Formats: sequence, C-alpha cells, structure tokens
Amino acid sequence: MATTTGTAAETDTRTGEALDTVRTCVTLFGAVGAVVLATVAVTAATGHRTTAFMWVRGTVLFLATFLLHRYLGRVRAGDAKAFDRLRTLSAVAPVAVIGVDLVPGLCPAWYAVLQGLSALALVGVAFLTRGAALRAAFPAAK
Repeated sequence: MATTTGTAAETDTRTGEALDTVRTCVTLFGAVGAVVLATVAVTAATGHRTTAFMWVRGTVLFLATFLLHRYLGRVRAGDAKAFDRLRTLSAVAPVAVIGVDLVPGLCPAWYAVLQGLSALALVGVAFLTRGAALRAAFPAAK
C-alpha cells in the first residue's frame, strides 16, 4: 500500500504499529515476571533459600504488567494522561529495578539477571513512547 509522507493515514498506521510494539514489550515484561515468580516458587519448593523480598518484588513487578496494559488500552483510546503515565513508568521502573539489583547481597545473581531482563522490555517501551510516531499522536505529552 503506497502512502504519501505525512498523511493522517500514515500517521495512524505508524502510531498503531508503535503501540503494537509497545504491547509486545509490555507482554514480554509480564512473561519474564511470570518466569521470575515461577522460578522463586520452584526454588522455595525444592528447599532452597528464598526471601520475602524476592516474593514481594516479583509479585509487584508482575502485577505492574496489568497496570501497564490498562494504560496502553487507554492510550489506544486517545487518553493523553494515560500516555504520560505509561511514558513515565516505563522510564522510571527500569532505573529502579536495576538500581535495586545492584545492592550487594539483596538478592541472588540469577534473580537480579531475570529482573534486569524484564527491565529491558520496559526500556523498549520508554524509547517507543518518546519516538516520533507517538509524539505526533500525543503532542501535549511532555
């Protein structure tokens, strides 16, 4: 399908494609979060050491997936406030996750690596929400 540069249809297509990729990144974030929780459960079930920190943090980050999906649904409906929240959360969360992972002795290396992988998915969301396609669709968001 041939489109003319700068048309409304092209902008809508680019926005839709960017939001589809955001959805994929958020889903990946949730999938890694589920793997983290499953790994913690298996570790605990096999008699290895787990901590309340690992359970709580894994659960909170996994549940954040549902919040991100909700924001994304509202963004698809044109909600600029939800777009701003999605942008902010996707920029702040990876920094917080990786920052906490760097605290020595707080969690095992395997846990930190898995949490870091989930944070990478949110880095993708942060870049996409600051890209030209979505900035054009939500010009009021800063």
